[in-house]
Amino acid sequence: MAETPETPEETPETIQEEVENAATTDGDATSSTEAAPAAEETPAAEETPAAPAATATTRRERLEGRRSARRTTRGETSPEERQAERDARRAAAAAERRRYRARSKAKRAEARKDAPVAEALHAPEHGPGRAKVRQGIVVSDKADKTIVVRVDVTRRHRRYGKIMRTSSKLHAHYERNDAGAGDTVRVIECRPMSRTKRWRLTDVLEKAK
Repeated sequence: MAETPETPEETPETIQEEVENAATTDGDATSSTEAAPAAEETPAAEETPAAPAATATTRRERLEGRRSARRTTRGETSPEERQAERDARRAAAAAERRRYRARSKAKRAEARKDAPVAEALHAPEHGPGRAKVRQGIVVSDKADKTIVVRVDVTRRHRRYGKIMRTSSKLHAHYERNDAGAGDTVRVIECRPMSRTKRWRLTDVLEKAK
């Protein structure tokens, strides 16, 4: 039986060389494939702006950021120059406020001129709300422009049902001094006109006989 000659591919030296060649070829291909995306991504990375290291959250940090930005753009300035800039900014803000208030005032004036005149719902001498009205008998008219009106109140006791009669005296203002003692009058609540006067006579219901 004849022996077959050894082929160059089956020798150990040839196998080792092939493995090394294959490894080298794979490494070159991998490096070339990795280098291509890196080369493609480089322009995108250059176009993307760098994100700030930290975002200012507090007001103090925001102010410091603005000051540092101004320092980098305009350089170092003296305290007098900074004070002059602050004064100019304040003057501009005050002028803008004045213009805004003038515009708002003109708008309100136009709205008031176009709106119809609203009638007062209460007496001019009384505050907001409905003024109280009482009816009583004049017990004194000795004071000038002032009468004392007795208001009688009759009510039933809430628990026992007994009829209870009470009275209170009101000092009312009256310009004409027409009401005399014994007259039945109606008075209405008004602004304080003296230490004790909080009422004003509206009409005389019945004259005394």
